[in-house]
Amino acid sequence: MSGRGSWRRPANLGAAALILALGACSKGKPAPPGAPKPTIAEAWAAAKIPNLPRSPVVPARRTNVLPIPPRPGPPDNPVLVALGRRIFADERLSEPPGTSCASCHDPARAFSGSHGSHIGVPLGSRPGHFARRSTPSVLYLRFVPAFHYFEDDEAPAPEPRGGFFWDGRSDSLVELARQPLFNPDEMNAGTPRRLAGKIARGPYAQEFRAALGPSSDPEVILRGVGVALEAYLRSDEMTPVRSKYDDYVRGRATLTEQERQGLEIFKDRRRGACSGCHRMAETSTDPAESMFTDYGYDAVALPRNRELPASRAAASFDLGLCERKNAKTPSSDERFCSAFRTPSLRNAAVRDSFGHNGVYKTLREVVAFYARRAVAPDRIYPPGKKFDDVPAKYRRNINIYAPVYNRREGAPPPLTDAEIDAVVAFLGTLTDAPSPSLAATAAGSAPVAQSRSP
Repeated sequence: MSGRGSWRRPANLGAAALILALGACSKGKPAPPGAPKPTIAEAWAAAKIPNLPRSPVVPARRTNVLPIPPRPGPPDNPVLVALGRRIFADERLSEPPGTSCASCHDPARAFSGSHGSHIGVPLGSRPGHFARRSTPSVLYLRFVPAFHYFEDDEAPAPEPRGGFFWDGRSDSLVELARQPLFNPDEMNAGTPRRLAGKIARGPYAQEFRAALGPSSDPEVILRGVGVALEAYLRSDEMTPVRSKYDDYVRGRATLTEQERQGLEIFKDRRRGACSGCHRMAETSTDPAESMFTDYGYDAVALPRNRELPASRAAASFDLGLCERKNAKTPSSDERFCSAFRTPSLRNAAVRDSFGHNGVYKTLREVVAFYARRAVAPDRIYPPGKKFDDVPAKYRRNINIYAPVYNRREGAPPPLTDAEIDAVVAFLGTLTDAPSPSLAATAAGSAPVAQSRSP
């Protein structure tokens, strides 16, 4: 197994995480806002892929490729999915009104985004209020396992995996909805009673009562909101599997030479070593096997994002996994401090920012950080401040053992500039093609909030 941090034996530290928490910015400073990122439709058009048949998946024309197995669990409830979609796009739920779930989880950005912020984390419903961390995509949540400790015969201790958010602090999408809704720096919805009143007076109130039953109890109504959002976020609609890479493994598309080189580097432990943590199964069309994450945790030591309000206090640090509070599966041990969950690389090319603190703004910076952190830290961090966003007492947790983090300072970088470009090109093949259902979400049953600059 690939290794992360100090809770694994160095000899077993395989491929390092190509966390989208990474990139390479000179002296650790985020790049200034550049040209707008392409939308999913623009990225797909730029790939110049012909319209491909969207017939049911069949065994591909490549050897050892398996068809997608039957979908686990009950089929989608179309009534709840439609209701969840409307709630997701409802701007009325924030205080002041104007910010919906889709404002930060923008369908045009593969359900990630910044709500108009340029500092790496999204703007909340009020000026000057920002989320603590960057916005993860909410596509493919169907495959995210509950937080657990993975038992590996070769590892010295069980490894933490799974859970929602960067720190795995929630296992339930029903309960997860509360956090952004009531966070004063995000949607700032106030109280359950206030939110329940908006649901009762909303344009979908009748559908809500029909699907979930009548109630005047704010907690019951709030749980109904979570149930509807969970149905939507776990639906087939939010599991599109429509990227060029998916068609490649099905035998329906061909990678360019640069994309093919990027794929080989991605898998090569001597150069990219990305697939050790960003797991994929090139011989299977089962999307659960190619989510490009193992849902594990790693301390990769991003440089500090000095644009974040919290970073103005020198003693303020985001400690990630060890801040998670759960008595059933605790992760408060200090060896987990400064570790964050490995994100999926699907749709990475259309993200606004990368990593838990959003310090990097381009995909190329991400790959370059990965290649340079060990061999050229002076190109990553301010002078004399290596690992500047990890408290000194937790720097022993930083992954310095896995390829390519185990190279000595001053050694040749594992990737050339051309190879970095090739990896970026391959990651672009993970962008999902637009679909009518996602376009409908972008339009929304209620208007989706427009991005606003801080």
